[in-house]
Amino acid sequence: MEPLQPRTEENSPFVKYGENVRNPFKPTAAFIGASWFALLIGTMGYCIGLWNASMALNEKGYYFTILLFGLFAVISVQKSVRDRAEGLAVTDLYYGISWFATIAAMLLLTIGLWNANMALSEKGFYSMAFCLSMFSAIAVQKNTRDAKMVKDKEL
Repeated sequence: MEPLQPRTEENSPFVKYGENVRNPFKPTAAFIGASWFALLIGTMGYCIGLWNASMALNEKGYYFTILLFGLFAVISVQKSVRDRAEGLAVTDLYYGISWFATIAAMLLLTIGLWNANMALSEKGFYSMAFCLSMFSAIAVQKNTRDAKMVKDKEL
């Protein structure tokens, strides 16, 4: 099947700005920076909150482990979803475990905060820092993957 329009400069997927040609799939420096900044703010805020919290050391360890587990899980989900979208082989087992781990991390944090003896504002702080960290970890992984894909195609 032929494309509806032959490729010309007007309908090229590459955007021209003056003499520069930019691939629309390449993440911009602003988005890469914002993603890393959000990841740093989310994880550092969460960790500083834990450091200053007046809870037992084992409870701090529980919340810190959930953060690390959640970060790994969402990166694993992003990678497996992206691999499937690009036609790379991903087993159903790995795909399912990735989703299970992500949901488990969220549930463990929710249950832990639900049963914790802390102010609602503190619970909200940990929830929001956790969500910011999870979302930004996905964005950083996506940017890394997109940049590598563009770099490989330019070579």
